[in-house]
Formats: sequence, C-alpha cells, structure tokens
Amino acid sequence: MRLDDRLEALLARMTLEEKIGQLGIFADMLRPFAADVNPEMNELNAGELREQIRAGRVGAVFNGVGAVQGRESQRIAVEESRLGIPLLMGADVIHGMRTVFPIPLGEAASFEPELAERTARAAAIEATASGLHWTFAPTLDIARDQRWGRVAEAAGEDVVLGNAFAAARVRGFQGSDLTANDSMLATPKHFAGYGAVMGGLDYNSVEMSEGTLRDVHLPPFKAALDAGALTVMSAFNDINGVPASAHDGLLTGLLRGEWGFKGFVVSDYTADFELVAHGFAGDEREATKLSFTAGVDMSMQSGLYAAHLPDLVASGEVPMDVIDQGVRRVLAVKQAIGLFDNPYRSLDPEVEAALDPQALHFDLARDAARRSIVLLKNDDDLLPLRKSGQKLALIGPYARDRDNIEGCWTLFGDTRLHVNLEDGLRAALEDGDALDVVDGSGMEDAIDGGIDAAVEAARKADVVLLAIGEPQGYSGEAQSRTRIVVPAAQQALADAVAATGTPVVVLLRHGRALALHGAVRDAQAILATWFLGTATGTAVADVLFGDYNPSARLPVSFPRDSGQQPLYYNRQRTGRPELPTMSEFKSRWREMPHSALYPFGHGLSYTRFVYGDVELSSDGASADTLDWDGTLTVSVTLRNDGSRFGEEVVQLYIHDRVGSRVRPIRELKDFRKVALAPGEHTTVSFTLRRDQLAFTTRSGAFAAEPGLFDVWIAPDSEAGTAAQFTLARA
Repeated sequence: MRLDDRLEALLARMTLEEKIGQLGIFADMLRPFAADVNPEMNELNAGELREQIRAGRVGAVFNGVGAVQGRESQRIAVEESRLGIPLLMGADVIHGMRTVFPIPLGEAASFEPELAERTARAAAIEATASGLHWTFAPTLDIARDQRWGRVAEAAGEDVVLGNAFAAARVRGFQGSDLTANDSMLATPKHFAGYGAVMGGLDYNSVEMSEGTLRDVHLPPFKAALDAGALTVMSAFNDINGVPASAHDGLLTGLLRGEWGFKGFVVSDYTADFELVAHGFAGDEREATKLSFTAGVDMSMQSGLYAAHLPDLVASGEVPMDVIDQGVRRVLAVKQAIGLFDNPYRSLDPEVEAALDPQALHFDLARDAARRSIVLLKNDDDLLPLRKSGQKLALIGPYARDRDNIEGCWTLFGDTRLHVNLEDGLRAALEDGDALDVVDGSGMEDAIDGGIDAAVEAARKADVVLLAIGEPQGYSGEAQSRTRIVVPAAQQALADAVAATGTPVVVLLRHGRALALHGAVRDAQAILATWFLGTATGTAVADVLFGDYNPSARLPVSFPRDSGQQPLYYNRQRTGRPELPTMSEFKSRWREMPHSALYPFGHGLSYTRFVYGDVELSSDGASADTLDWDGTLTVSVTLRNDGSRFGEEVVQLYIHDRVGSRVRPIRELKDFRKVALAPGEHTTVSFTLRRDQLAFTTRSGAFAAEPGLFDVWIAPDSEAGTAAQFTLARA
C-alpha cells in the first residue's frame, strides 16, 4: 500500500504531536465500554478523551460500541480537529458480536473453514452496524499445551488446520470490499509464538528453535496476510529472551522484510509498557524506543508513545523518517478501508436500530454449533435418543445455566438470544415433561442435598444427560490451569450418578481438551460441546436426538492425564519410541501409554464409514514416486456402511522417514469433509506436491528432502494403514 498524493500532502502538514497521535489507540470512554477485560492503566474519562481527539492526539479507539456516539466521536475528529483525520474504531470481536458463535477452538472442530468464514462475516455485519471498523481477531496461536487458557481462542494444535481457519476468518471479517460499510479489518494475533508459553502459563517465556518457530507458529500468520489482513498484533511473550513487542527480527526483518507486509502493527494491551517488567527496558522511555523502532506502529492504551516519542525524536534517537513511516502505514490502512472518503462509514444509527440478529444469524449460530460438537464415545449406540418414550434426567450445573454459554472473550453478546440446555431439549421433545432437570452441584462447589436429588432423578430416568465441565471463566486470557480436569464437585456428582447404573451421556462443556477421569471418562456416551454460544441448547438437542448427525473432529488431543501436557499428535520421533518389543527403556510414562485418550482428528458418527486401501498414482514414471516438480495422487474408497446420511472428515497424513532434522511421527497435509448417503461410496483423492513436504532443514533453508515417505488417508491421527512413496531428486 502507498499513500496517494492527497495523503502525502497531509503528512507533510502534520506536526510531530499530530503524527504521534496517529500512533496511539485508547479505550473508548465515549461509548458503552466493555469493563473489566483489561487492567486499569492510563484511563481517560470521556471529557479528556474528547479533548484529545479534538487536538489530533488519538488515532484510534477500542472496545466501545454504538453508532450514535461513535458518529459524534468521528465528527469531532473530522470536523473539529485541525487536520480532520478520521478515527479508526476497533474492538475484541472474537467469535461473534450480538450473536455468539462457538469458541474458535470449537468451530475448528468442524474442519470446515468455510463455516468460519460465514460466522466471521456475520460477526462483521453485526459489529459494523454497531459502529466498528476493526476487530482484534483472529487468534492464530498454535497451542499444544492444554493448560494454557487461550487455547480456546484459536484453532488447536495443527498447522494445516490453523492455516485454513486463519485465511477463512480473515476473508469472513473483511469481505470482498474493504471500503464496504460491513467490512471489518482483521488483526491476526499474537505475533508470534504465544501458544508455546512454558508450562502453559499465560504471558510466560517462550524458548524454541528457529525451525519450530518457522514451521509451526508462523505459517498461520502468513496464511492470514496472504488472505488480505492489513494489521497485526504483537504478542506479550518473549521469544528466546527477546519480547515479541520489541523483536525487530520478527516485526521488521521477517514481517516487513521477508514477507513484504505493508500494513501496521499494533501492540497488545500495554505490551510496550511491559518491556520494563520483562527487564528488557530500563524505563518507560527506553521501552518506547525499543518497541517503536522494532516495528510496533501503534501503542495500545499505555500512552508511552505520546509521552516519550517527542523527546526521542528531539534527541535523534528516533529519526523523523521512522516516525513518518509508521504514520504512513496507519494512514494507508485508514485510506484502504475508505475512511478518508467516507469517515462516517459503519456509523449509521438507522442501520444499527434496524439490525435483527435473531432473524439474521440464529440459524447460522445453530448450524455452526451443531457442526462443532464432537461425538467422542457412543457405546452400544446409546445415541441418538428418541424424542418420545424415554424419561430423561438432565443433571448438572449447566442444565439451566445461561451465564456459561458464550465462552471467553465475548464482550457484546445479547444474552436475551441465548438458548440454554433445558429450553433446547424441552422444545425438541414431543412431551417436555419427560425431562427432569436437577442441578446436582454447583460449578465449583457442592450443593446441600444436590447429589441426593440427582441420584433420585437418575434412578427414575431411562437415560441421564450429565451437563458438566469447566466454567466459562476457566478458559481464556490469564486462565491457565495446572490440572485440566472436571472440577471436583462435578466429578463427585458424576461418580454418584453413574453408580445408579442408569446409562449416562456426558454433555461436556469446556474451552480446552480435558483429562477425563472416573465416571466421566467411563460414561456410555460423551459429547464434546465446548462453549457453543447463542444456539447452545438447540444445537445440542439436534445432535442428541439425531436431527443432525455429528461430523466434527477434535482439533486438539485429549490427554489421559494432565501430567502428559504438552501432548500433541505430531510430536517428533525419539530414539527409543514406545514399541511392544521394548518393555521398559523407552519413551513412556510409568502410569500410562504415551498416547492420547482421544487423538487429534477423532470423532464418531451415527453411521459407519469404511476406508479402503490407500492407492497411489503419479504424473511421473512410477505410481509410487513423486517427481521433484510433479504431483502424486493419493486416493481411498470411502463407503457409508450405516443406515444414516453422514459426513466424514477424511484426513491425509504423511511421515518423512529420514530428515536432516528429526521429523514428526505424522503430519496432517490435507483434509476434506465428504457427505454420503447410506450404502453410498466414493473415491476421495488428494494431490501431493513437493512444497507440502518442505520444512526448515538443518541448514536453515525451507525445502523438501528427497527420500521415502509414509502416507495415510485415515479418520484420525492414529488410525489407518500407511502406503509408501518416494520423493525423487531433482
């Protein structure tokens, strides 16, 4: 992007104070504010903020909504400030606005990037109607440690899945025309490596090799930028001792130099100020210099740029041309979304008043939610249930609950639209009175007489629906856990209910993969329902009663125990792998196998899919050889052997037998959701190219290495029988 002559002339007229004003974003205290989502720091009251806008000292505001007051704020900026530069208005719109969709981790379970594109588009429509131009999403952190609370905000542990959802969400938020009233700027975050914080502890340090950074944690950001993202948010963490918000190698060398990014970088909330706490800067002035010169163009909330950049410029420590370049990037993005030509875009009170989220997006919320539900277990085909002729007991703290439906980072959801489990199930049953509802326990504490009431209800029922899991506040930012288990009070409830002998269906609510124990693990059926948002109860009923055949698959591995973390399917091989031929001196834990309870990609259906043998064909001389510049087709026959229509997520994995760096035991390379009627079969084919086999080699080059590969087409990351092919030399 470049500025047109009009904006270059504007830049030439700007004072240093006005330039620095464009480099600051502050909490929007002129509109209803999402309170308690960030620490208090440098807060301006409404009058102070209004005067700062009038003086040209504010480039953007965040986390306030409302078209009427937003329009007034913009009027002050464009009509009362000296140069009339419009404000950019942003907010944390992560997985829905008024309508709340499943948490991103849950939506990733759909293995349908196009679904994420649709829900992001819906969120943008609602958010821009409420006076926003910009969202601080999508979160693109690859997260392999389920103790980290922010697992909930991203797409899980796999790079290929993460890349697909990254691009889809950017396309959805931004739409096809950045200047349209319903287009919302996307902000890939957190750049970079945040998902690898040590011990799963939020804001913690990250130690990783250059190869792991480039092969695992950076690709989703590149996918998002290739999809058109124009802003990026820097991360809180350090990487190998250098904080990401002062990492010139990442922000300037790689992002702008290697990748050619032309947009601007915004800090996470006060991340520049936190360089002092890191011990990377001696004081706030030095923190300002380090962050800005590394490549953070816009400072969020701290006020450090306004306080210290003038003196840094006067002393020559920050050259004026560096200031100008940062301002150019901010102005260019405002120009790209049409703010200079139409400063009041997305600020129409009539559009906001006319918006009906229920009519517009409830059906989409319902479909997204049911496509996110993973059937983990279904012994003896207990599910689906009948809508009549069965007495059901809905037991657990989430049975009636409406406060733990949305999941983390939902600031503006309309709770009046939410459907809880009780209401959703009663509406689906032919006789709503066939459902007995008992809380049984609180989310964290026992209830007097709660277990006794639950046991009585269970004994009277034909099937128990056990609504248990994590409270909403257990996941998200600053919500790391050492033991990723169901809270003790709920575990005691589950154990007591299971002891009655009545069949149990667990309706698990959660923002991460959990370690399941006792009666929860051993239940006859388990549904992973995440935090599903507005249509929770309706979507769960659709799946329970078979109106929708579950098709989601796990985007994260469910461990057998918390102590296995970090646990992920594509771990590297070791010199002493866990094999049947070696009983003790191998890579193992004393207490359990070195494997997941439910692996990445796992998920069941109400029908049965059968895979044939993997077949290979090539455009070269040999069917099992991928020529250096050729393609290899990998195919399998898939048949629906059951009695129901269903959708299967067919997954393509490879393993590089020998590499200059040790290679993962399996790597997902492609996936496809295939729909088949009962008795129907089809051939599912994938095309492999050399670039899909590339990695950061020992020499530092990103390249594929010739040699022997295993390849699977399978229903999950542990299933299937491998075929072999060879990547030929050039």
